[in-house]
Amino acid sequence: MTVRRHAKLSRRVALLLSAGLGLSSVAGIARAETAPQAATPAAVPQASFGTWGVDLAGRDTAEKPGNNFFKYANGTYLDHLTIPSDMTSYGPFNALAELSRTRVQTILNDLSAHPVKHPKSIEEKLGTFYASFMDEKSIEKQGIKPMKDDLESIQKMLDAKAFATLSGTASANFMTSPFSLGINPDAKDPTHYALGVDQAGLGLPDRDYYLKPEFAAKRAAYQTYITQALTLIKWPEPANAAAAIVAFETKLAEVHWARADLRDPQKTYNPMTVDALSKAAPGFDWVAWLTAAGLPTEGLANRTVIVGEPTAITGEAAILAKADIGLLQAWQAFHTVENATPYLPDAFVQARFTFSKALSGQPALPVRWKRGVQATSAAMGMALGKVYVERYFPAENRTAMQKLTGDLKDAFRIRLQHNTWMSKETREAALRKLENFEVQVGYPNEWRDYSSLNVKKGDVYGNAKNGVAFEWDYWLARLDKPVDRNEWDMTPQTVNAYNNPLFDQVVFPAAILQPPFFNPQADAAVNYGAIGGVIGHEMTHSFDDEGRQFDEHGRLRDWWTKADAARFQKLADRLGAQYDAFEVLPGVHVNGKLTMGENIADLGGLTLALDAYHASLNGQPAPVIDGLTGDQRVFLGWAQVWREKLRDDTVKNLIVTDPHSPPQARVNIPMHNIDAWYKAWDVKPGQALYLTPKQRVKIW
Repeated sequence: MTVRRHAKLSRRVALLLSAGLGLSSVAGIARAETAPQAATPAAVPQASFGTWGVDLAGRDTAEKPGNNFFKYANGTYLDHLTIPSDMTSYGPFNALAELSRTRVQTILNDLSAHPVKHPKSIEEKLGTFYASFMDEKSIEKQGIKPMKDDLESIQKMLDAKAFATLSGTASANFMTSPFSLGINPDAKDPTHYALGVDQAGLGLPDRDYYLKPEFAAKRAAYQTYITQALTLIKWPEPANAAAAIVAFETKLAEVHWARADLRDPQKTYNPMTVDALSKAAPGFDWVAWLTAAGLPTEGLANRTVIVGEPTAITGEAAILAKADIGLLQAWQAFHTVENATPYLPDAFVQARFTFSKALSGQPALPVRWKRGVQATSAAMGMALGKVYVERYFPAENRTAMQKLTGDLKDAFRIRLQHNTWMSKETREAALRKLENFEVQVGYPNEWRDYSSLNVKKGDVYGNAKNGVAFEWDYWLARLDKPVDRNEWDMTPQTVNAYNNPLFDQVVFPAAILQPPFFNPQADAAVNYGAIGGVIGHEMTHSFDDEGRQFDEHGRLRDWWTKADAARFQKLADRLGAQYDAFEVLPGVHVNGKLTMGENIADLGGLTLALDAYHASLNGQPAPVIDGLTGDQRVFLGWAQVWREKLRDDTVKNLIVTDPHSPPQARVNIPMHNIDAWYKAWDVKPGQALYLTPKQRVKIW
């Protein structure tokens, strides 16, 4: 289990480059570690990035670039790749995430050699936390005793108010809630924090899993898992309770908003007072819920909350009003077990993994040390990040990245200045937004203080629970205070990057700044195509279909003329249609609406990377290396970043849940909209990826 962040962030993450450049890869890792000892991983072909940064041997040169550039650039490597048994996918994100995990393990092994009964320093806390997680014998011996108090409190929950109260504590423990509660910068005044309420309550990945017939087998596996989890805690009539829980969650799913609709920041910004919320969504004791979460009682009725999905919240409250208290007890008990599973005996872990395997197709459970790294990172991620940066992040990498981000910003400025479909008024506002753009590289400017986090030797359940409480208290203390712009939404050891529209800011954690993304020894064209494309992708997010709705100060505000907005949407719709037509598996198509922001960012990122590379040549011709031109090397650098293989069940999951398109689409579709790609690879009419000049979409 990962520590639950202030819940509103989970929706805002759709804007944070969907919380990441390669969420499809990262999500696979997170699912594996959260749920899930693996057998020896399958052999992964070693990638040699050669003398100038590209794995030439990994190409499939029998494939014409104009028919399938993804296969041309990556086909031989992927043909010889077997996804490791403890993963749902494998590609550069996974490889670097594995490297990051191994490095963090080294740190934790050093720090955990001598665990302390009552640790004081952050190093002692990290080492003791990890040692407690790795003490399997003690965990098995204790059984479910550590969660006795939690289960008793659920059994004592005898009415609707008690349910709301207990659910309100979920932000700070292993309990769950039918609604998520979060503290984040206010989208219309990002200098101050706001309280947010969103739909929640589902155990399956998305509402579609409950409502669509193609997920029937997954629902059955979920019901089986609920039965097993409740049996392990000796809950009465577990099979009947499991059936009732699935039926209950199906009702919740019916009123939930679709994931694609959550991408509209205007629709999901609905401020109202707590009193107004109570009237709009009767049937649930909102005051009891918020009070139990730690909100001050004084003036609570008049406190403003930002409601994300009003009809869903009203619908859920109506369902809860009619729900049997015995059902709600069983539902709460199951999800408490689910959240606490990584810190419970192996029987719980195996039951959870059996379900995870059915969901994602992942054959094997990650070894315990990997789960220990995940657990420790969840509780003290920034503390680990500080040690990680000191050991593994060269200062020169930060300097080089700062220069590259400047190059991409210059390229974007020129693009905006010469934009032909945008009016002068909107263009000038866009340029102001670009000039206000902030880039943070490697690690945050300020580190968190973990002195108030309690860790105890041998108490893995209590330590993890304290970690959740610490995280919630951290954000609760920020309510009603000015926003801290130095706060990061990822740790430095995370292999990812994001755009925060509320700060007009992009962030590149240290762990992603390694080959094949960033390689100080690589040819400049490759770096521009790889990390340059990533930088451009992040910057473009500020001008995608969501990000464009935030101004230069990060405020959710309409700063476009209506005509410009209409022209933008027409272009975006044309691009979305290309992705809608992309078939990733037989009968399985990309959702162009769900992936719109990422698709616009991919196209913009690669376009800007090419521009920045051309500018870096200072009017001189690009060198030819191994028979490949500079432009060709830029395109290969981008394609190499996305050479990922995924399990079929994982693909089906991500098509429903992930705002990123699958890897082959992230390569082929942006490229065949860029004129320079046709010239670079001599792409002709009749080839599969060929588009006429009029069919090519150019947004930024």
